[in-house]
Amino acid sequence: MANFKLTYATMFNPPEELHTGFDKAVEKLKQNMGQEYGMLINGKEVFADDKFDDRSPVNTDWVLAKMQKGNAKHAQEALSAARKAFPGWSHTPWQKRVELLRKTASLIEERIFDLGAAMALEVGKNRMESLGDVQETADLIYYSCHQMEKNNGYIVEMGKDPLVGYDASNVSVLRPYGVWLVISPFNFPHALTGGPSGAALVAGNTLVIKPATDTAWIVRLLVDCFRDAGIPDGVVNFVSGPGSTLGQALVDSPEVDGVTFTGSFDVGMKMFQDYGKRNYVRPIILELGGKNPVIVSKNADMERATIGIIRSAFGLQGQKCSAASRVIVEDSVYDDLVSRLKDAANKLVIGDPTDRATYTGPVINASSYKEFKDFCEEINQGGGTFLTGGNVKSSGMFDKGYFCEPTFVTDLPFEHRLWKHEMFLPITTIGRVHNMDEAMKIANEVNYGLTAGFYGSPEETDWFFDNIEAGVTYANRPQGATTGAWPGFQPFGGWKGSGSSGKNAGGHYYLPLYMHEQIRTLVK
Repeated sequence: MANFKLTYATMFNPPEELHTGFDKAVEKLKQNMGQEYGMLINGKEVFADDKFDDRSPVNTDWVLAKMQKGNAKHAQEALSAARKAFPGWSHTPWQKRVELLRKTASLIEERIFDLGAAMALEVGKNRMESLGDVQETADLIYYSCHQMEKNNGYIVEMGKDPLVGYDASNVSVLRPYGVWLVISPFNFPHALTGGPSGAALVAGNTLVIKPATDTAWIVRLLVDCFRDAGIPDGVVNFVSGPGSTLGQALVDSPEVDGVTFTGSFDVGMKMFQDYGKRNYVRPIILELGGKNPVIVSKNADMERATIGIIRSAFGLQGQKCSAASRVIVEDSVYDDLVSRLKDAANKLVIGDPTDRATYTGPVINASSYKEFKDFCEEINQGGGTFLTGGNVKSSGMFDKGYFCEPTFVTDLPFEHRLWKHEMFLPITTIGRVHNMDEAMKIANEVNYGLTAGFYGSPEETDWFFDNIEAGVTYANRPQGATTGAWPGFQPFGGWKGSGSSGKNAGGHYYLPLYMHEQIRTLVK
């Protein structure tokens, strides 16, 4: 594998060693399921009175791990530990912090098969998406280390005051805020935990990590990498439990100096508004989903468009904030593209995501499974036609998990609310337009602005990039119409309701979000 670099763009043709390593890890993991895992507070295992079984969406009879149902008391303990550890960690030379974070990333890479196997069983990602999530996490951490090093710790000498008889120096220093809270989602439980955590830590903040309940186990395994790399006790704290109690206690606490939240628009906006009511403004980095369009011109390469749309619509069962959920097609090529998409979607293999042939695994939980059925009924009532899918899978292994068919919908009027509502499921609407200006108008008429894709002529791509309202944009990309961003290549972040900072993760401008500036003037 020396010449192979795993990314979301390269994962479709991996070397055989990746499959062999993954298969061995799955076999080993299935023999050791059901162990209990504590929370990690101040370097110690902490167990709550209440527990919950972390079950697989592949087969709900499988108890992957027994996790702790933490409460407000545990939230306070974790924040106190982080506060106590902050002076020592923030004054650790940035070079030493970089060294420890690079060691963390290296451990993640060493454990990629074990972590990837756990990811597939807990999240339902197919094997290559699971391995990609793990590798992306390492690369996000490496990239934050690279940026800290490249910018020499963000210490910059400014101009000298033109004072007669005095020697004045001015230095700009970016310094950490303090205790940082990372609340991560189920769909990328490693990358969207480890990425912001790595940035916060390299910058000198201490951490409390709260994962989605559905994916608490895999995040605990990630936290073990930080601990095993030698990061001091109290610098990284991990708590698990309900968002309504434990999560709310963390969000409400005045001990939190900054937060990174990835999740729904409604929850993120409430958090943003609540933070505005504090005694002073605190930094909040939000990534709040998307309703991502793909525009297909009459000049498009139909084969590229078909492959790219399929991969972005149904990768991780559409449970990506970057998923291609709207396809807007110029009239003259509409029938051709629709026919191609139908054929391609019907060839996707649905099943156990640890199996090599599987592309589409289960959705995350019973709630998403029910929402899929409810949305399909709403589409049916709204005049939509199911080009593919529209049903949940049943009988045999499917009765034990949450399996939904990849679903393309045609004939649903553009006025229908589901053209603008993020469903976060394997459902993509396809619509016909007369020209590209009409397509662009529809594409931009949403609150979101995360990712967008285009297929057309080289001249048209300039028009697309200049007019689309999105933070991550792709043109003529078969590897994914709207998905597949990678740190250092396609920094990931959104406009409008998709993000709060305007700076994309894995890019040049992200790491400074975790620090504030101090100007040091000394007159001799």
